[in-house]
Amino acid sequence: MRRPLTALCTALCAVGLSACATTVSTSSFKGTKQLVAQTVANLQSDATASENKKICANDLSAAVVARLGGAKGCETAIKNQLAQVDSLEVSVQSIDLAAGEASATAHVKSIHQGKNTAATITLVKEGGRWKISGL
Repeated sequence: MRRPLTALCTALCAVGLSACATTVSTSSFKGTKQLVAQTVANLQSDATASENKKICANDLSAAVVARLGGAKGCETAIKNQLAQVDSLEVSVQSIDLAAGEASATAHVKSIHQGKNTAATITLVKEGGRWKISGL
């Protein structure tokens, strides 16, 4: 079970986290889509500040935190992954909202060590806030 957890954490870190990242722009989105983009921006901001506790409490869904072993397990996993990431730029390209706006998909592009990578981040609405649920 540890291998899938590590893979999920590594993937989230590779796309959304960086120790030396620029801010994710949310200005091209409006309404609910802007709130979804802001969640990705918050993740990157919290990662830049090494706010492991905030990432687990505010940015990741309860299901992801549970799969990482609860709050303490999540914080440890994020801390370990942040130690391995030194520079990354992420931009949100587009956002798709599911019917009823309870879930969303953010299509992002990252540049890490000069290489472009496209990825999809899934988000869910929990307690009135958007949270990252997977890649």
